[in-house]
Order: sequence, then structure tokens, then C-alpha cells
Amino acid sequence: MSVTKTQKHLVDVARQLFAKKGLANTTMNEIAEASGKGRRTLYTYFKNKEEIYYAVIETELERLSEKLDEVAAKPIKPLNKMMELIYLHLQMIKETVARNGNLRAEFFRNIWMVEKIRKCFDYEEMEIFRRVIEEGNAQGDFDIDNPTLVADITHYCVKGLEVPYIYGRLGRGLSDEDSMPQVKKIVMGALGKHS
Repeated sequence: MSVTKTQKHLVDVARQLFAKKGLANTTMNEIAEASGKGRRTLYTYFKNKEEIYYAVIETELERLSEKLDEVAAKPIKPLNKMMELIYLHLQMIKETVARNGNLRAEFFRNIWMVEKIRKCFDYEEMEIFRRVIEEGNAQGDFDIDNPTLVADITHYCVKGLEVPYIYGRLGRGLSDEDSMPQVKKIVMGALGKHS
């Protein structure tokens, strides 16, 4: 389904209000008023506030997905591509949570709702990892018998690092630049890459 300019505007306005006031403290009237659109227009696109919340999460995930696609298309070595994908995923999730202020609590409080919306994105990311692994196999850089399984494991490992990364608990004080050589060793070992 194609998203209209009006829908995008409504979702962006809602995201800003949710970030400032939280989901529970934002009303449909406030979204309609802040968007400069009438309630009728708002209800044409969304039945309720939760539907707009889903659209906000989907929009944020689409941004991340587009960036991952850009990295996957780069003409760089598969190992470097994999490293860039991992760090991009973590950095963009952290940035998304940070820029959404009060909505951050909603993401964590309603984790099962977010997971449901995230399903499609997760599958797409696993496919990107699988393609990069197959590319690495074809170039002789990786030695993976089952790229689909390793892509799934990679995705869930990265996903499991999101919360510690967001809260700065990963590597306790290390910058991405400082941690990257160690992470690269782990990734190289998992992908059958020998230096």
C-alpha cells in the first residue's frame, strides 16, 4: 500500500508528540491539531492512537532497513560489509530510541507489540546477512555450510545486543572504534575466516 504525503506527515507529527509526551498522554485531537489537519483527515488514515503508534515504529524500521540495504549494496569485502551492517544496526537502534524521547519507555514497556511489528524487518535483515554470507562464500572469504542458519544466528546475536548498547553497557566505556577489532575477531571466527 502506498503511503501518501498526508499519512507521512501525520506519522511524523505523532512521533514527535509521542516522543515529547508519551503515547498515553497524547490524544488524537492533539495529533490532528499539531498536524494542521482535521480530525476527519486523521481518522481517514488511522482508527486510533495505537494504529498511529504502529505506523511510527514501522517508519523507524523502514529507515533502518533502507540504510542496511545501502551497506549491503556497497562494493566492499563481505567481512567489512558484515561489520558495517552490525555496527549500523546497533547505532541506528540507539539513535532511534534516543530521538524518540518518552516513546523510548513505550518501546521497552510494549516489547511484544514492537516485536510483532518488527517481524518483517527482522526477516529482511536476516536475508541481508544471508546474502552477504553467500557473497563471502563465493569469494572464498567465508567457509559457511549453512548461510541461512548463520544469518539467523547473527541477526539474533545483534538484536540481543541492542538494549546493552543503547544503555552504554556494552564494552563499558569503549568506543565503537576501540571495540571493533575485538568484534571483528569474533565475527571472523564465526564466519570461518582465517587471518
